[in-house]
Amino acid sequence: MSSRLEPFSRRLLPPLTGLLLFLQGALVITGGAVRLTGSGLGCPTWPECTAGSYTPVSNQVEGQLHAWIEFGNRLLTFALFFAAIATLIAVLRSRRRDLRFLAATQILGILGQGVLGGITVLTNLNPLAVASHLLLSMLLIAAATSLHSRRHHPQVRTSSTQVRISRISLLHINLAFTAIALGTLVTGTGPHAGDISSPRLNFAITTIARIHSASVWLLIIVTVLFFISRGIRFETKRWLTIFLVLASAQGALGYIQYFLGVPEILVGFHLLGSVLVWIAAWRIRLSVVRKHA
Repeated sequence: MSSRLEPFSRRLLPPLTGLLLFLQGALVITGGAVRLTGSGLGCPTWPECTAGSYTPVSNQVEGQLHAWIEFGNRLLTFALFFAAIATLIAVLRSRRRDLRFLAATQILGILGQGVLGGITVLTNLNPLAVASHLLLSMLLIAAATSLHSRRHHPQVRTSSTQVRISRISLLHINLAFTAIALGTLVTGTGPHAGDISSPRLNFAITTIARIHSASVWLLIIVTVLFFISRGIRFETKRWLTIFLVLASAQGALGYIQYFLGVPEILVGFHLLGSVLVWIAAWRIRLSVVRKHA
């Protein structure tokens, strides 16, 4: 029976890892929707939505719409968890030992997200808790991207001749994460707190926005220098091209939303852009340090 399940499980890996990556990204977007609609405390308790009920009730103070928006984000976490379980089972049955750790980290990370989500609610949407919630999602998206990139074939580390390129790519991925982390500080300082009573970071919005902008410009400059470096493979150049297009569009959108007073719809697209830019950045890193076995 197990021998017959192995090829079937291998066929399931591409759609399952793709679904997992999609849901990890969707969790970030729906979490942003919760914040941008002021629904952050639509379910004011955790793990229950309100005292005595795990689902929204008709007489909630925050209102039904806010409650269901927040509750929908919580439901997506459960869907993500079941997708992670299904992926781990498929990995185990397909005997892909190279994927076991990555699949397990998805489950552990999602459980960690549940704990961070509870802390976020119980601290009245403290901006540092909200930021940590997002940054953990970015790490899980990176792991899901690695998992999906290996869905068909195992991969091995590249040779030592790529040391210089590997160092450049390490700088690049660290700059990408730093830009996203600084973006969370801009968010924690700005007007979209998720609830009118939630605390804000005590930064001057113009100062922290300029620091974030400078980090993005530095990232784009390093990307261009990376692109024109000698010895990089075709796959790396392809992902660098994709990254440059996404990062340039993301930077332009950041300036537009800033000068327009950060309207909610543009902030939502900016959040989507952050997810796409991060995936592209991680694919660049993978293209440098990994190759098909």
